[in-house]
Amino acid sequence: MRNDIEKILITEAEIQEKIKQLGEQISKDYKEKKPVLICILKGGIVFLSDLMMNISTHIELDFMSLSSYGDSTKSSGVVKIKKDIDVDISNRDVIIIEDIVDTGLTLKYIDDYFMQHKPASIKICALLDKPKAHLIDIKIDYVGFEVGNEFVVGYGLDYAQKYRNLPYIGILKKEIYS
Repeated sequence: MRNDIEKILITEAEIQEKIKQLGEQISKDYKEKKPVLICILKGGIVFLSDLMMNISTHIELDFMSLSSYGDSTKSSGVVKIKKDIDVDISNRDVIIIEDIVDTGLTLKYIDDYFMQHKPASIKICALLDKPKAHLIDIKIDYVGFEVGNEFVVGYGLDYAQKYRNLPYIGILKKEIYS
């Protein structure tokens, strides 16, 4: 797998340090509360796993699976719910846990969908943000790292269901996906 990576963009140590900071901030912001962390599968699971270990307040977990990429490197723009949440989020503080914000369309869809359930609040926590790729204005409350428009994999992010288990974020060689 390492041979498919053009460059390591964010090391494992850098990721862990940033996750520690994000966990401390969320703990501070939600002291005396019990937020529901809703992980967007599959890419967000690695981030969620490490992040929740750095949150020192009570939390509840749930998962949602959506599709907009398939095996492509670009979003189709059409979002489909593959697995909906199980927990009632009415009057609850919700934190959406996302691996990467690309166009912002998927998060906008999720935000609009969750607002129908009338939560007390919705915040977004993303490991990676690609601000130059945003097609809409979206507020990300907790951001790990900003990245450029390179196609990145590792630490939960995949290409055709591969590379999720890399412990770092790397730029995939173009010949692998072109």
